[in-house]
Amino acid sequence: MNYDYAENKLNELILENEGSRILNDVVDFIYKNFDKYSWVGIYIVREDTLVLGPWKGKQATEHIQIPIGSGVCGSAAKSGKTELVPDVNKDDRYLACFVSTCSEIVVPIKKKGEVIGEIDIDSDVPNAFDNKDVIFLEKLASNEKFIGYVEEW
Repeated sequence: MNYDYAENKLNELILENEGSRILNDVVDFIYKNFDKYSWVGIYIVREDTLVLGPWKGKQATEHIQIPIGSGVCGSAAKSGKTELVPDVNKDDRYLACFVSTCSEIVVPIKKKGEVIGEIDIDSDVPNAFDNKDVIFLEKLASNEKFIGYVEEW
């Protein structure tokens, strides 16, 4: 997938659409257009917990609520920094969801410096994520209209 193309298509999708389905549409687009992404989800911060919002993958995760500070997702929410895990089997924080998962990236979504949600992506490919993924997903996470939809969820 060409990252610039994907960024432009997502920007169009976000700008041209309204309503509660937009986060579902964003997750669906990312999942369908990046072969190395095996599970894509958005978690929303509710008090001291991450609550699973829209997701797309072969199966559901059992982690529909994650305490802030717990696991890779909770760590990203606590620090406000992107977490890039090339090998989940070597990271003690990883909360196992799927046997097939090899690597993970978690990108916080912030409003005025406060984490309000995050993009969580798993891959069945080891070391699947690089700086291009970080830049692409951080741009999405900083899109003001996207942030507004996350906040409304």
